[in-house]
Amino acid sequence: MKLHFIPKTRAVRVAWMMEELGLDYTLERHALGDPAMRGPEYRAVHPMGRVPVLEDGDVRIFESGAIIEYLLARQGGAAFRPEVGSAHFADYLQWFHYCEGMIMPPINTLTVETILLPPERRTEINVKRATKLLGQMLVPVEAHLVDQNYLAGDFSAADIMTGSAVQAATTVGIDFSELPNLVSYLDRLAARPAFQRAAAL
Repeated sequence: MKLHFIPKTRAVRVAWMMEELGLDYTLERHALGDPAMRGPEYRAVHPMGRVPVLEDGDVRIFESGAIIEYLLARQGGAAFRPEVGSAHFADYLQWFHYCEGMIMPPINTLTVETILLPPERRTEINVKRATKLLGQMLVPVEAHLVDQNYLAGDFSAADIMTGSAVQAATTVGIDFSELPNLVSYLDRLAARPAFQRAAAL
């Protein structure tokens, strides 16, 4: 298997899942903003010129959540998702998808407005609105983690998805002083050897 990869992107969460599963894989490294990724050769790999992309034989799949679900289904990842009949299954589904539906959209806005755009093109009102919205999106995760270590019983792929999004929120200026459960949660995730290996790529 080959993973198209850029550090500090959603590709890291895919590498984290692969490390948790103990898979053998190779990295195809790219540079953020590389014009070649907008060219026809790479757009044949990912039509938007982005990462991650997983290549597995004749299969080519992009979108990080879809890749992780594919890996779990194909590589025996039962330990990282509750059984359908489990009391934790509904929580697993909710928090697996919560990251892209709720947390990442304002992070995307903040990344564009504070990092990717030159200062003269940034809009302060967009930054304030996205910061407020992101803070609101983190509150339900904080509340859910009262008296439990992970989002759906034992550590699962939901923690890789939403956990990586919460970690990304720490890089865009969100105040975590009133989110102690999330701070402890991030510490638990960061202590996992598979997370450390993926983060170091």
